[in-house]
Amino acid sequence: MSFSKTINIGGYEIIPTGACFIAAEIGINHNGDMGLAKKAIDAAKEAGATSVKFQNYKTEDFVQNKELVYTYKNAGKSITESQWEMFKRCELSIEQLIELKKYSDRLGILFFTTPTSKKGISDLQKIGAPLIKNGSDFLTNLELISEMAKTGLPTVLSTGMATEDEIEDAVNIFKKAGGRELVLLHCTSSYPTPVEEVHLNKIITLAETFDCLSGFSDHSEGTTAAIGARIMGACFIEKHFTLDKTLPGPDHYFSADPKEFKKMIDNVRYVEVAMGDRELGPSLSEQESRLQFRLSCIAAKDLPAGTKLKKEHIRFGRPGTGILPKNVELLINRVLKKNLTQNKPFNLDELI
Repeated sequence: MSFSKTINIGGYEIIPTGACFIAAEIGINHNGDMGLAKKAIDAAKEAGATSVKFQNYKTEDFVQNKELVYTYKNAGKSITESQWEMFKRCELSIEQLIELKKYSDRLGILFFTTPTSKKGISDLQKIGAPLIKNGSDFLTNLELISEMAKTGLPTVLSTGMATEDEIEDAVNIFKKAGGRELVLLHCTSSYPTPVEEVHLNKIITLAETFDCLSGFSDHSEGTTAAIGARIMGACFIEKHFTLDKTLPGPDHYFSADPKEFKKMIDNVRYVEVAMGDRELGPSLSEQESRLQFRLSCIAAKDLPAGTKLKKEHIRFGRPGTGILPKNVELLINRVLKKNLTQNKPFNLDELI
């Protein structure tokens, strides 16, 4: 049984040729402040995001060694701090998740999070999240991915840092556990991602290799990569989102602020319309252009009725309402039924 090519997430239909699902990844950019989290949801909604994404991790699920540190940029400075403390201050309780979910519902924006345990998955089910997503660091936690599949929820798997074999293992365990609604996100886990390491072609490779929907988790600076991702077929785009790039914390400086995020969405939506059809042929607006701008066989000079046409009687020019230049031989040795003034197009019904 193959993966579904149409996925409904909270009433929003995801298909390869439809409007792209765009998630504002607030992640830990709320800094543990519920007021800041709600303002970020407001701003994401205003920018036009389809959804907001948070994280409902427990630090103990991935950091046990309290001596581990992380160095990042913030407000032009290099900051080094304990990973344990950095993640602990941004943990969200089940009560906070419920509050943020209800707040998002009132605004009419979809809410989902990234869990790091079976309990975290259960919490998401309890609050009614419409989809579930992994973090790239958890792609090889096959037990967790199996639990995601068992929920029956549409599932989005980020593939940052992964080999093809690791992606295949995750996809196979998801399918084995009964999962059928899957979106694989191409992701480069480098913050920010250098342009030469964005590799948008992988979006196509994921879809073709694993026969599923594919998308893009964008860690690059600016909005160009996300626009390119949509052109490459991404039906799901996720990008880090912040109210202010100078706020304290590891992810703010490379995240998109509200103005930047809105620009990205506007450009993606423009591109979606501009992509149009794959079928070759003139567009609707070009039908009129063909008449105005194409060349016809036209009279080189005033020609009286009875003229037997020769090549010197014919030249090419606008409008395109007459016989096409490629059919000029149809006119040679034909006789005019009536007078034809200079620069007027030839038409077969005017010939004997």
